[in-house]
Amino acid sequence: MRERPCLCIAVLFAVGCGASNSGNNGTGGTSATGGSSSLGSGGSTGAGGSATGGTGGPGGTRAPSSETITSAGNPNGSCSSGVPARGQPADTSSPTTVVGTGTEASCTLAQLKAAATAGGVITFNCGSGPVTILVTATLNLPTSKNTVIDGGNKITLDGGGVVQILNFNSPGFQTNTMGLTLQHITLINGKTTPTQAIPTAPAPCSQGWDDGEGGALYMRDGNLTIIDSIFMNNQAAPLGPDTGGGAIYVLGSKNGVLIVGSTFSNNAASNGGAVGCLFSELDVYNSLVSNNTATGNGANNDDASKCSVINNGQNEVGSGGNGGALYSDGNSVNVTLCGDAILNNSAGVNAFGGGLFFTSNDMGGTLTIADTTMTGDTGVLGRKFPAAASPMPEPRSAPTQRASPSPTRPCRATPDTAGPTLSLPAACARIDPRSGTPPGW
Repeated sequence: MRERPCLCIAVLFAVGCGASNSGNNGTGGTSATGGSSSLGSGGSTGAGGSATGGTGGPGGTRAPSSETITSAGNPNGSCSSGVPARGQPADTSSPTTVVGTGTEASCTLAQLKAAATAGGVITFNCGSGPVTILVTATLNLPTSKNTVIDGGNKITLDGGGVVQILNFNSPGFQTNTMGLTLQHITLINGKTTPTQAIPTAPAPCSQGWDDGEGGALYMRDGNLTIIDSIFMNNQAAPLGPDTGGGAIYVLGSKNGVLIVGSTFSNNAASNGGAVGCLFSELDVYNSLVSNNTATGNGANNDDASKCSVINNGQNEVGSGGNGGALYSDGNSVNVTLCGDAILNNSAGVNAFGGGLFFTSNDMGGTLTIADTTMTGDTGVLGRKFPAAASPMPEPRSAPTQRASPSPTRPCRATPDTAGPTLSLPAACARIDPRSGTPPGW
């Protein structure tokens, strides 16, 4: 999750190009049109400057929320083009394992652990009411087969603010066709405790941790589908330039992450308060992502003039804070947001993308945003952006500093003539976010 000269989109504004300022969801269309090239490009995603902050302990940074969520998804909108076939609930009519024998007491952690270890289709028979299973040790999933965990809208897995709940850790990288589906289930209070501290160095050198990703779920080289599920009060490492994913962190996925009709609330991590993706496509449909926090600061850069100490092969500057809600990094990975409400999320101080942070190492990948509201999210030096962006403001010129000597052009967002679609040109100005504005605005 480190920064380099790259395409960078830090998104904090409401999507939709109608004439009103009411904040209603847009309808129809997609955000990138024409060709397979990226919708825009940017300079490096920001040096840490002189932002400071202690190394931070491995513990959490916030008190558990008293918020109660009883149903998942965006209650005020949906994707007009529908969701992919993969986003339909998995068939659980012939489960591999049924946890429980009809009572709450029969649904034990031991039974769940055995089921998770075996993989396959897992369902629950815990009685007629809601049941919470306290997870006191991380459930490790098989990586050589597909696993489906279906909570039937009754099951909550609770990490107790102590442990990561689920782990899918394949040794490969973008090779595995197996994965995990979570549906009709709630995961709360998961917590990853980092152990790999960044070598001590004075600010603005990076502070914090190199590990500790994925408070509720960590996945490497697997494919993830989340349907009708809730993630709340999960925490990953609180500080560090390359760590993140308060609820979910996915690294090196072949087929990416698909989230449908789900809710992420009050999760926190150094980067990607709710979801962090590295070299993994991220597609989010009909979901509510609110009140999540990127707790790092100073963003992330490689700058020998500001830090002489080497970490992860770089002169790392800044300690994270990018992507209050969602974070995506990698080569030519796509991000799709459709039918979502991304509300009141916060990036860290001197960091970027309260709602979405999207960066590409090779200037590739497409960002598509449709039927989505992003409002109340904060980022870029802690400023809060307007509740709506309609009509779109005039673009600002790119600053003189940029990632390559190619000509500087303004990055302009214009309504598509076919409907209220946010359309960004593929050849867009390379903008250094250190100028204090999101690219093009």
